[in-house]
Amino acid sequence: MGSVPWVVMSEIFPINIKGVAGSLATLVTWFGAWAVSYSFNFLVEWSSYGTFFLYAAVNALAIVFVIAVVPETKGRTLEQIQAAINA
Repeated sequence: MGSVPWVVMSEIFPINIKGVAGSLATLVTWFGAWAVSYSFNFLVEWSSYGTFFLYAAVNALAIVFVIAVVPETKGRTLEQIQAAINA
């Protein structure tokens, strides 16, 4: 799931905000990576099976989110994507 923000931000942001929005998306992605790395040892001490199932559930929710919310961009112009997002 780590590559989704990089792909999405390169396709849906207009040129005038691509720098700022890309920086914000990068910040959120790296913060998420830090949170996972920081919490992993605490969670493994709690339960190794529970850690696996917790991370699996978060990833399953992320997949559902991407399928339900992230727009399809294949073969569409930026204007068409923006119109779909704003509708």
